[in-house]
Amino acid sequence: MPVAIIAGTAIYEIPGISLREEIIETPYGTALIYRGEREYDDLIFLARHGIKHDTPPHKVNYRANIKALEILGVKRVLAANAVGSINEQIPPLGLALLTDFLDFTSNREKTFFDGGDSGVKHVDMSIPYCPVLNKRLLELAPSFQLDLYPNAIYVSTNGPRLESPAEIRMFAQLGGDVVGMTGIPEATLAKELDLCYAAVAFSVDWAAGIEKTIQFVGASKGFDSLKSSLLALFIETLKTTSDQEC
Repeated sequence: MPVAIIAGTAIYEIPGISLREEIIETPYGTALIYRGEREYDDLIFLARHGIKHDTPPHKVNYRANIKALEILGVKRVLAANAVGSINEQIPPLGLALLTDFLDFTSNREKTFFDGGDSGVKHVDMSIPYCPVLNKRLLELAPSFQLDLYPNAIYVSTNGPRLESPAEIRMFAQLGGDVVGMTGIPEATLAKELDLCYAAVAFSVDWAAGIEKTIQFVGASKGFDSLKSSLLALFIETLKTTSDQEC
């Protein structure tokens, strides 16, 4: 069965895997995906912002992306999210397993159930992320020399601007651990279509106000290695779980 990896900022390919481009037509527009070749022909890679990073977070067609995965028969999805750190236990270059979220986005198409032909459905978000995939990610992370913070709350903001120090203080008081711009509605749309979806956040900076200025770690030693190890963890997790388990 096909499986999928969704990635955003700083991840535009999967090292060691050849990918071919495909355009998928959906009722919500087209989605551009990349399919693995040879032994990875059941792997779908989706770059939220495009491989040239030319689509800002508030203009990503989340519904087309998630619907395309369903059309392709995907059931299990692992997502990587670049974030700013709020929790001091998740420093820049740190990784965090997402288990819940706070949604501060606006003016985005957030549901497949808009009434009319699509009907109305109130999807239960008591367990936003797949427990089976989360458990396996935690089990396998040490094998890839990755320290995965196990229980992070993701704050989703609209972007493309970064957050203010006052906003970050508010998010911290509400229990937020990391802040990003693309995690929602991606996760909730996946839930609506009964996809088994899990996500790992990788920190690229301290959020606003925690230090005097924001300094991104994109050029830091170890950043490319971290991304490669995270993708290797994703592939092994997808190989060693099944649709039936989820």
